[in-house]
Amino acid sequence: MIIFEVVAFGHPNITARHRTTLEVTKDCEISKRADCIIGVNADKSVSEIPEKAKILIRNGARIEVEMVLQDYGLRETMYGFGSPSMSFSHERDIVMRKSEYVCGRTLLIRASKSAKDICRDFVELLKDKKTELRLLFKV
Repeated sequence: MIIFEVVAFGHPNITARHRTTLEVTKDCEISKRADCIIGVNADKSVSEIPEKAKILIRNGARIEVEMVLQDYGLRETMYGFGSPSMSFSHERDIVMRKSEYVCGRTLLIRASKSAKDICRDFVELLKDKKTELRLLFKV
């Protein structure tokens, strides 16, 4: 098993209402139209995940994602799967999808959750720029 972490932060425009995707970005600013984003200022993009994890994911591995707001004692868990079509080429974003659509930003498909499925108390805390979001990926 390979475990890696991505750290991101909240933003006042986070709404987390998208029905099919969930995203974190290295971008500092987002609009309210970015309704799939749950974290900004991420310390990694999909292109920066460990090479060993990319190999397993391209082989269709199951990926468990634990989203943690450590300062508040809150966590959400989801899972999804890899695909041989994944390129991991995007240098700003990480996208997790309920669908089977794959592009350079995609880390996992057939996800068990999207942004709208995240607990609303969790989302409210993510509207604060000081809130630290840790995503722990287990492949």
